[in-house]
Amino acid sequence: MSGLCGEVITLQLGHYSNFVGTHWWNLQDASLSYDADDPLGEIQSDVVFREGQTAGGHVTYTPRLIAMDLKGSLRSLRQEGNLYDPGKDVSAVTWDGALMMHKESPPQKNSFLKDLDKLENGDILAKAEFSTSRPQCSAAAALSVDTVNSQLSRLQKGYRLEGSVKVWSDFLRIHLHPRTISVIHQYNHDGDAHRLEAFGQGTTLLDGSVLEDLEDRLHFFVEECDNLQGFQVFCDLANGFSGLGSKVTEMLHDSYSGKGVLTWGLAPVNHPNSTTMKDIYHLLNCTLGTVHLSSNSSLFCPMTLRGGLGLRPTAPVSFPHLNYDPSLWYHSSAVLALALDALTVPYRVRNNSVHMWQVSDTLAVSGRKVVSAYGAVPFPMMHGDSLPDALSPFSSALPWKPLSSCSELGDGRCFGQWTTLRGFEGQRLVSSHAAGTPPPSPLHSLHRGEDVLGSYLSSFYHDSPLALQLVSTPSKLTAPFPQMFDPTLDTNGFLQSRTPPAGSAVPCVSSAPVLTSLQSSPAQGFWLSDLHRAVSSFDIRRAAPSFLTQGLEEGDYHEALEQLKLMSHLYRDDSGGTARSSSEDDDDD
Repeated sequence: MSGLCGEVITLQLGHYSNFVGTHWWNLQDASLSYDADDPLGEIQSDVVFREGQTAGGHVTYTPRLIAMDLKGSLRSLRQEGNLYDPGKDVSAVTWDGALMMHKESPPQKNSFLKDLDKLENGDILAKAEFSTSRPQCSAAAALSVDTVNSQLSRLQKGYRLEGSVKVWSDFLRIHLHPRTISVIHQYNHDGDAHRLEAFGQGTTLLDGSVLEDLEDRLHFFVEECDNLQGFQVFCDLANGFSGLGSKVTEMLHDSYSGKGVLTWGLAPVNHPNSTTMKDIYHLLNCTLGTVHLSSNSSLFCPMTLRGGLGLRPTAPVSFPHLNYDPSLWYHSSAVLALALDALTVPYRVRNNSVHMWQVSDTLAVSGRKVVSAYGAVPFPMMHGDSLPDALSPFSSALPWKPLSSCSELGDGRCFGQWTTLRGFEGQRLVSSHAAGTPPPSPLHSLHRGEDVLGSYLSSFYHDSPLALQLVSTPSKLTAPFPQMFDPTLDTNGFLQSRTPPAGSAVPCVSSAPVLTSLQSSPAQGFWLSDLHRAVSSFDIRRAAPSFLTQGLEEGDYHEALEQLKLMSHLYRDDSGGTARSSSEDDDDD
C-alpha cells in the first residue's frame, strides 16, 4: 500500500461490539477516500479497507475485518455476505428418496434495508453509485460519492429505526467480504438455552474448529498486507466473549510478535431481561476481561456509557447536545462509534501518522496498559467562532465526559494523554482579533491550533506528557446514523448563533466535531480498585456458584483478583500517593 500508514486488521467479538463496529464502519464508508495518494484526504482509508475483485472483474472495497457472533444473530444478512455470489453447488446432493421441504419466512426488513434492496436493483440509484464498498466501485466512481451521500442524507430524514433495529445487520450500510463473518454455532443469540454468559465458556471456545476457522480468516487478511501495523479489537466485556477475547488477544500477542494489539472492551448501558444473577455475571466477566485483555494487549481501554461497571451504577453519561436513549443499543453504540472515529485517528491519518505501537508506548508506561477514554460528542463549537472562542467557556471544567465509566480526579495528575480534535472544517483554529487590541484570553494570542489546544490542556494537566492530533475533516453522519442531536446544532454539527424558534424544523446533522482524549492517570487506579472491591464484596461460591462450573477454576479466579489489585497499585503517582479508593482497607498492601 502507498502512504505512511501500515494496514490494520479489525476483530469484532460479540454482539454489542458488532453494534459499535457497524456504526464505525458506516462512518468509514461514508468518508472513504479512493485515491491513496490524494493529498486532500486526511484519513487514509486503505489502512482499514482492502481492495478486491469479484469474479466478473469488478473492483471492490471491503473492511479488513473478522466479526464473530452467535447463531441467530444475523437475521437477514447472509454469513458469506452478498458481495460475491458463491453460486449453488449441487454436486453433493446424492439422496434419491423422497424429500420434504420446510420453508421459513425471511425476517422482516426495516425501511433502510428495503431501500438498500432497491438500490441494489437499480430502482433508486445504480449500485455502483451507492456505496464505496459495493461492486463496480473503482476510482472512476469517486465523482458520484458526494451526490450519493447527499441523496442518502435526504432519505435519512425518513428513517426512524429505533423500533426496528434488533441486530447490528439491521443498519449495516456496506458489503462485507465472505471471510469476515464467523458464526459460533455452539451458542445461541436468542433464547435462554445455550447462551454464552460466562467468561470460562469463552475461554474454552477457542479450540478445535473455532480456532481453525479464526486462524484461516486471520491468515487470509494478514498475508495480503504489505506493512501490517497490528490489530484493533472490539470485544464485548460483560458476557462470555470477554473470555473468548482474552484467548484471541493472547493468540495475536504470541503469533504476531511486534505488532500492536489495541483492545477496546465494550459494554452497553443495559442488558435485555437482566436479573440479579445476570448482573453478577456481567460484573465478573468485566473484571476477568479487564485483567486478561489488558495483559495480552498493547493497550486496553474499556468503553461504556454506563455509570459504572458495578452492581449499582450511577446514571448513564449525558451529553449537553445529544438526545440519545441510553437503553437503545442502536443509540449508545452510535455515540461510542463516533468517539472511536476520533480516538483511532492517530494510526489512520495520512500526514503525521504514528503506528499503533507508538500510541501504546506513549501511554502504557511502567506496565500501565489500562487507559480511559473521554469525549465531547459533539464538541460545542459555535459556527463562525475560533477554537479559542470555543474553549473559553470551559476555563474551569473540561468539555468532555467519561467514556470508560472512569471519572477524572480533577487534580491535574496524568501520566500521559493523547487528545484528538476532529471535524472543525470551515472554522478558525486561531483568533482574528483586531491588531492593537488586547486578546480576550491568552489562548487568543496564539498562532497555531496545536498551541491553542495544547496550552488549554496544560492549564489542567501541569507538566503532563501530551500528544495532539488535529484533523479538519469531520465524521460524515449519513444514513442510517441516528438523528439524536439537539436542535441548537446546525447541519454541520456546530452551535447555531441563534436558538431556533419553537416548532421550527430540526436540522438533519450530517457531520459533527468531536474532541476525545485517551489518558493514563491515577484515576485508572481508583477505577481498578473499585472493580476489585465490588467483586470482593461477595463469595462467588455462594453468589454465583454456576460461574465456576463453566470452564473457570476457582484458583484462576482468585489469581485474577490478585492481579487486578496489583494492577491498581501501578497507578500510584510519583509523590507516593495512592490511586486506591478511600474506602479500601489499608491491609490490601
